[in-house]
Amino acid sequence: MIMAVSFSKIGQKLTTRSGILELMDDLGSAMTTDRPLNMLGGGNPAHIPACNELWRRRMEEILSNGAEFERMVANYDTPQGNDDFLKSIAAYLKAEYSWDVGPENIAVTNGSQSAFFYLFNLLSGEMPDGRVRKILFPLVPEYIGYADQGLHPQSYESVPAAIEERGAHRFKYHINFDALSIGTDIGALCVSRPTNPTGNVITDGEVMRLSAMAKAAGVPLLIDNAYGAPFPNILFADTHLHWEDHIILGMSLSKIGLPSVRTGVILASPEIVQAVSAVNAIVSLSNSTLGQVITAPLIADGTLRRLSTETIMPFYRERSRKAMEWLDAALADVPYRIHESEGALFLWVWFPGLPVSSMELYRRLKERDTLVIPGEYFFFGSGTFAGNHSRECIRLTYSQDEDSVREGIRIIGEEVRNLYS
Repeated sequence: MIMAVSFSKIGQKLTTRSGILELMDDLGSAMTTDRPLNMLGGGNPAHIPACNELWRRRMEEILSNGAEFERMVANYDTPQGNDDFLKSIAAYLKAEYSWDVGPENIAVTNGSQSAFFYLFNLLSGEMPDGRVRKILFPLVPEYIGYADQGLHPQSYESVPAAIEERGAHRFKYHINFDALSIGTDIGALCVSRPTNPTGNVITDGEVMRLSAMAKAAGVPLLIDNAYGAPFPNILFADTHLHWEDHIILGMSLSKIGLPSVRTGVILASPEIVQAVSAVNAIVSLSNSTLGQVITAPLIADGTLRRLSTETIMPFYRERSRKAMEWLDAALADVPYRIHESEGALFLWVWFPGLPVSSMELYRRLKERDTLVIPGEYFFFGSGTFAGNHSRECIRLTYSQDEDSVREGIRIIGEEVRNLYS
């Protein structure tokens, strides 16, 4: 007899069919199937030869040093992170940006996804006095991985982006400050920069304005910087990195080419760092050490910064340029707009008046072995767009091999053309 299992409300929330689960299932299937797939749906970084060569060299150095290898695999680090790594990150940020930071401002998590799960639930939900506080997303669409992380059913509030149309086939999202206000029920603001899914980079002016609003309201501003400076620096727009005590800056080792080491980093006030470290101790005792040991000396001597600026960023900028050319050719005779490509690994394509939902387009493309992500998943919280905009967009990545990306874009063009005709 099979026992029937009853999950709690939190258990049901965490086990429901979510967008991020579908994305990762598709990604895993693409990596294991023998059938050729055009993998335009995941967020796996490209295998850049110069990056892989550097990781191999570091692994050989670690393996040749018996004491370093044994410390890495046979010891727990503190819940805050590896001491050498914390010092390397803090010293680098202090020297590069003249910020008054030290190791007490740095915490490591098992991937930046975990960091934001912790932060959202530390700063939102039911408070000790019975009030419910929310995370405010000042611009949606936003990262698919956030959508189901708030454990309280009223964790999120959001503001739909303002749309600026550029030329015949481009557009850009901006924060609609006229619709943005921080009420007493807001526990924190959160933006990603560059933004996954759209490749949008909110301007320096928008960052400063959000920072001032958050500071005046006495709440943190969370900036997910997983694709930004100083590494992996997948930024094609001219921007500056900003941090103050009330800002929580999230970073990651995934997009420099180390997604499997699951190393997220936050820069924050000591109070936030201590809180995240306490959650780490409860959830996972300590963090994965491998990524921290691989990169600590590379951060300290500037290697990682140079790799990001001289190799990683130009690689993706060129990939983005080619993919946009292929899209322009494939979609020449249908209504479409591509969000300005300002960073990250993705292109966001809007099909005004699309005859079906992007979820249906996703299913049709999947039947033709071409994987994208339907736009619906990236619109969450209380804010809604007028009309069908949230059902007319798809996200695709250009990080995989060029032949697969080009073929996938050709198939997208065929399917969309058939739908409009």
